[in-house]
Amino acid sequence: MKIKEIIVVEGKSDTIAIKRAIGADTIETNGSAIDEKTLQQIQLAHETRGVIVFTDPDFPGRRIRAIIEERIPDVKHAFLHKSKTIAKNGQGLGIEHASDQHIKEALEAVYSLDGESVEEIPLVFLIENKLIGHPEAKRNRDRLSEYFQIGQVNGKGLKKRLEMFRITPQQLKEALQALQEEEAHE
Repeated sequence: MKIKEIIVVEGKSDTIAIKRAIGADTIETNGSAIDEKTLQQIQLAHETRGVIVFTDPDFPGRRIRAIIEERIPDVKHAFLHKSKTIAKNGQGLGIEHASDQHIKEALEAVYSLDGESVEEIPLVFLIENKLIGHPEAKRNRDRLSEYFQIGQVNGKGLKKRLEMFRITPQQLKEALQALQEEEAHE
């Protein structure tokens, strides 16, 4: 089972819990410090695959939901009751403390099955276009990430991020051409 939507969570610990429970893709807001770049990334995710906001049942979690919902009014939300998110030692509250079963149950209420096949971006294409394994690769990735508004990525994460946002090899070729033309005019 593969969930179509990208799950928006607060941080790395939440991503680890989501991956462990259901293996879904996530975007992290870095807590309540959600910035414009992250909001743009969530907007793009919403347009390409859909988004489910799954934040902690506390004030910062509600604040993040409100910020995202103001930007994307029809975003989906998954919820867990506080009692299901308390750390075993009682000293923490959050999605990262929920059981795999509770996470699955919360998401089952709102997710869609992903029936689309993802067009794979060949690794050799990334190498040939100097996006990995080249002295200019980091600069080229940064420009490409800015072009697609997918957030900065390292060489290892580029392929996954492009596929996560359903960017096809053809769209990638067109973007690289546009960036090349833009650079020629600078």
